[in-house]
Amino acid sequence: QVQLVESGGGLVQAGESLRLSCAASGRSFSSYAMGWFRQAPGEEREFVAGIGASGLTAYYGGSAQGRFTISRDSAKNTVYLQVNSLKPEDTAVYYCAADSRPGTRHSASSDPSDYDYWGQGTQVTVSS
Repeated sequence: QVQLVESGGGLVQAGESLRLSCAASGRSFSSYAMGWFRQAPGEEREFVAGIGASGLTAYYGGSAQGRFTISRDSAKNTVYLQVNSLKPEDTAVYYCAADSRPGTRHSASSDPSDYDYWGQGTQVTVSS
């Protein structure tokens, strides 16, 4: 069992940056691929970024390319999402998720249905 707790969201102005954190409990964190998703009101949940269990491979959704960076610190059982040059359209609840499937050491899925565990989310609001 894994529990995930996100933090670091808030209200910022366009162009500013945030670092979102996802603290995980559970002994198997280092063997899980991790992902960040976001969901705006009335929209479907969108893949933002994913990182393999090894921490060596990262993947990004189209809206995150070049502005967001995912990383993980297995010693701290934490995954981070650095978000730069924020835009009003980045406003959403950001969720982290863990994928316990085997074979994800160097891969991370963009499909939310592949993730077993989810945090409660952290709100990011970007004003223009």
